Amino acid sequence: MTMMTRPGRPRSADLIVLGAEVALLVAAVAVGALLNHRGVRLHADAAPLYAAWQPHLGPGTPAALLVAALFVWRGTRWGATARWPLLLVVGYLGAVLWTLSLALVDGWSAGLTERLTVQAEYLHEVPRVTDVGAMVAGYADRILDFQPDSWSTHAAGHPPGALLFFVVLERIGLGGGTAAGLACVLLGATVAVSVPVTLRALGAEGAARAVWPFLVLFPGAVWVGASADGIFAAVIAAGLALLVVGGRPGAVLGGLLLGFALYLSYGFVLVGVLVVTVVLLRARDRLGVLLVAATAVAVVVAGFSIAGFWWLDGYHLVARRYYQGWAADRPYGYWIWANLAALLLLTGPVLGPALRRVVAAVSIRPPLPTTLRQRIVSAGPTVWLPVAAAVAVLAADLSGLSKAEVERIWLPFAVWLLVATAHLPAGHRRWWLAAQAGTALAVNHLLWTVS
Repeated sequence: MTMMTRPGRPRSADLIVLGAEVALLVAAVAVGALLNHRGVRLHADAAPLYAAWQPHLGPGTPAALLVAALFVWRGTRWGATARWPLLLVVGYLGAVLWTLSLALVDGWSAGLTERLTVQAEYLHEVPRVTDVGAMVAGYADRILDFQPDSWSTHAAGHPPGALLFFVVLERIGLGGGTAAGLACVLLGATVAVSVPVTLRALGAEGAARAVWPFLVLFPGAVWVGASADGIFAAVIAAGLALLVVGGRPGAVLGGLLLGFALYLSYGFVLVGVLVVTVVLLRARDRLGVLLVAATAVAVVVAGFSIAGFWWLDGYHLVARRYYQGWAADRPYGYWIWANLAALLLLTGPVLGPALRRVVAAVSIRPPLPTTLRQRIVSAGPTVWLPVAAAVAVLAADLSGLSKAEVERIWLPFAVWLLVATAHLPAGHRRWWLAAQAGTALAVNHLLWTVS
């Protein structure tokens, strides 16, 4: 679904929304700098991002500029005219090149190999895992800080599935920072396939093609390469796609992936909003798919529980661990709104205008049917998927458990927010693609981002 208007530059209403976004970002940067100057412990030198101000160029700069120019120039046309299988292949390769080139702006070692090897990251813990079964069974006992065997920050802040993933990589001979970093890039780029496939399966191929270049030039690629959250986004996007392709066998695989996602991050209970939305948007067998997927999720939960890790215990301990660290210092009153400024840098400036058009698409429709499913189907996936993602993000923001660093934490939701770009008029998309690419390039070259 796209809203048809005269081709050209963005309309004044979109520019007003863009101005509001700029004002929010300027306020977040200015207030963050002031709070840091006054000694308030934001623990983010370049608030609202967890980064440091450090303008620089790197070996990835020419490649990033080339990929950006290519997809700004031809992306919308390719999206509209390319054969579907070829479009998916080009989209995936383009997303890989875009993500990898942005990472290499910081250099091969600093931008990729060493990202996941610092003390706070998962790879720091991999050599300490000599018995996988014992690791899972005793995981909760090591969550709280200030113990001799406490997990490092990222391992402690997530269920065991995230660490387990990197342990398995090491066991199959893909250990070390380079393999882990490349895994983040190669898997994270699959969202440029999973999201369009989901839209097409829901009967919105035109929207899938319109959204496609925005997923390739995703500003969040700055954090996909290389952070484990890029892998998390890929797992969730693939799980949601499988719920709408392949019938009940697809629902089994999708449910297993989404069940495993619960053991990648506690916050992914919020993915349930997207799951319900996707299933309700299906044309047929909604109840059957939902039951099959729920059963598959239950199998994963049962497996981890039998292995000795009870999700709720981990969640309650993580909430305590969270406030043993920087979260105790970071002021909720700043981050509750500054997180949204970080979200703008993650999704790009197109977010506000695209969501404005989502609201307009609903408001100009005839009176909607009364049942929940009829309302969802009537509006279509380009309305309800971004709305579901926005609900999840706002819930995470209000929880107080997402103070800062949301530019990577919210990656799995950001890609679904970009579905709203389907409502942009075709003649405006190149301008917005340029703004998206410019945002990512500016962030990556002005700041030294931290995973």
